[in-house]
Amino acid sequence: MAIYLDNAATTFPKPESVYHALDQTGRHLAISPGRGSYSLALEAGRLVYEVRETVAEFFNIPDPSRVVFTANATEAINLALFGLLRPGDRVVSTTMEHNAVSRPLQVLASRGIEIERVPADTTGQVSAAAIREAVTNGGKIARMVVLSHCSNVTGSIQPIEEIGPWCRQQGVLFMVDAAQSAGLLPIDVQSMGIDLLAAAGHKGLLGPAGTGFLYLVEGLQPTPLIYGGTGGNSASPLMPEELPERLECGTLNTQALAGLQAGIDFVRSHGLEQIRRHKSALLEQLFFGLSRLPGIRIHGPSQVQPQGGLLSFSLAGQDPSEIGFLLDVEYDICIRTGLHCAPDAHRNIGTLPAGTLRVSPGLFNTAADIDALLRAMDRILCAKSTISA
Repeated sequence: MAIYLDNAATTFPKPESVYHALDQTGRHLAISPGRGSYSLALEAGRLVYEVRETVAEFFNIPDPSRVVFTANATEAINLALFGLLRPGDRVVSTTMEHNAVSRPLQVLASRGIEIERVPADTTGQVSAAAIREAVTNGGKIARMVVLSHCSNVTGSIQPIEEIGPWCRQQGVLFMVDAAQSAGLLPIDVQSMGIDLLAAAGHKGLLGPAGTGFLYLVEGLQPTPLIYGGTGGNSASPLMPEELPERLECGTLNTQALAGLQAGIDFVRSHGLEQIRRHKSALLEQLFFGLSRLPGIRIHGPSQVQPQGGLLSFSLAGQDPSEIGFLLDVEYDICIRTGLHCAPDAHRNIGTLPAGTLRVSPGLFNTAADIDALLRAMDRILCAKSTISA
């Protein structure tokens, strides 16, 4: 069986409880929630609300109705940015963002919204002081700060616990892309001053693909991104004002949401600290193993800095995609290569245009998996050295 080390993209495999929830809901309750008054529809509606409560409790969200389910973090980010920003607004972001943030911002810039991107250092870290300075730059305070909690390229963790409360004091909306941190790092929307939180269900939360959510603090009323049926107030030609219905039209994926709930329950039962310790131990093993191999450069935080669940590296004079291909076809090891949908981050750390090799172990990976990767890298480097000689 292949060794899968691309959990920053999608966690695999999932816990057995997730597969069980998908199977049982698919067999017995995969119907339209909130679309009928018969008992099965009511039961499906209750299940969806229970999932909403689970998400709210996990992130210390005071009102579950402020949790809007989406297909992924990208949809959640688009809902927030296009739904709230208007011409003349100014947004502060960073050079470490995924295309899920940077591409919507690029479109909004063409619509009269000013975008300022704060540069990170060579490890991918952005300072809270630089964010504060950008927010007040030019005397016009920004409307919103939006940034990723954890980089999907370097694993750098941004100081959101410093930025959020300060933004709240200034009356600036603070939006966090938690695609890489949800299920790995503790997130408390209240103590961290987070007004908008976007997350994917299929990564650290261990849910199935096609799940995600957007949290909106009380008082925010974005324009919907899409329009249609919500199951209630059907006589009105307008979308409802209340959340979550205002931003959730069309039939929700009850089966997938049940899987998301099972994934969050699994994370909660194991504990974020234990999960992070497991991944950190594997990354430390990888870091020191790669450091002993010739020509390898590791990008991102050092071992004394806080780091997310991944490690990126490159080889002098070698194309990452070729190395990734060899790992796949010759050693049955799956890792991510290239730009990881974050070209600005690679520009920032100096790895354009080829990108990096990215390794992201999951909860079910072992030290033996990392050893196998290190042995494979050693053999690939030896073979290349022999050819070049």
